[in-house]
Amino acid sequence: MGPSLSEMAVEVLTCADGREKTALSHAHAARWFAARAAGEEIAIGRAAPPLRPARPALPELKDPREMPKRRPGSPHGRIALLHAVAHIELNAVDLHWDIIARFAHVPMPMGFYDDWVKAADEESKHFNLVCDCLESLGSFYGALPAHAGMWRAAEDTVEDFFGRLAVVPMVLEARGLDVTPGMIEVFRKAGEAQVIAALETIYAEEVGHVAYGSKWFHFLCGREGQDPKPLFHELVRRYFHGKLKPPFNEEKRADAGLPPDFYWPLAEETPERAR
Repeated sequence: MGPSLSEMAVEVLTCADGREKTALSHAHAARWFAARAAGEEIAIGRAAPPLRPARPALPELKDPREMPKRRPGSPHGRIALLHAVAHIELNAVDLHWDIIARFAHVPMPMGFYDDWVKAADEESKHFNLVCDCLESLGSFYGALPAHAGMWRAAEDTVEDFFGRLAVVPMVLEARGLDVTPGMIEVFRKAGEAQVIAALETIYAEEVGHVAYGSKWFHFLCGREGQDPKPLFHELVRRYFHGKLKPPFNEEKRADAGLPPDFYWPLAEETPERAR
């Protein structure tokens, strides 16, 4: 009998090297979906995920206030931007496996696990696409410092399933929908076709990840008799540090099941909105 899904998740979380971590992630996702297609059962099981996932010696992790400012118009600035994206994608791989193992004690439909295994598999692909882009530009993941606060949302919601769904996919990943078109434009102006293709893949697939968050948040609310919108507002105010920043990609957020009355009440004031 092979490992449970939770055990597979913990194996990914405790692997430090990014390329090795994503290879494991791909292998476990393939095993899960092959079993599902064959009508075979892999137990969800129970395992003990670490509070923080294993990480390589590099990049050096710095407090957000110590991170150097990026100037994406320069070649070095574009490499720094890509390095930040790679770091986000590696954290996303772990976040999606962590939600499986961390909340395995909560009974959920099999579709929940299908969605998050698929999301973790796609994030693994995204990490490798961005690493390939970095290497094509003469750099690599670990060459620059990275944001130490990326895992904070996971730590803050370690015992709150609703909070995890609200803050990670429905806030942090939704933010990716807002900023990725601008990043694509930066690399379009620089004529970086490989990077553009990678970012367009990420942009298209992240809509699904935000949608998984919205779908399962609403599912839990329905099962527990909770009103989703006020609960979402309460959880984001509790766990997300700061206001949401417009402009919002309202079209893609709507595609992902996030209506404006979920996020606009949490937004910081802008001159346009104040008028």
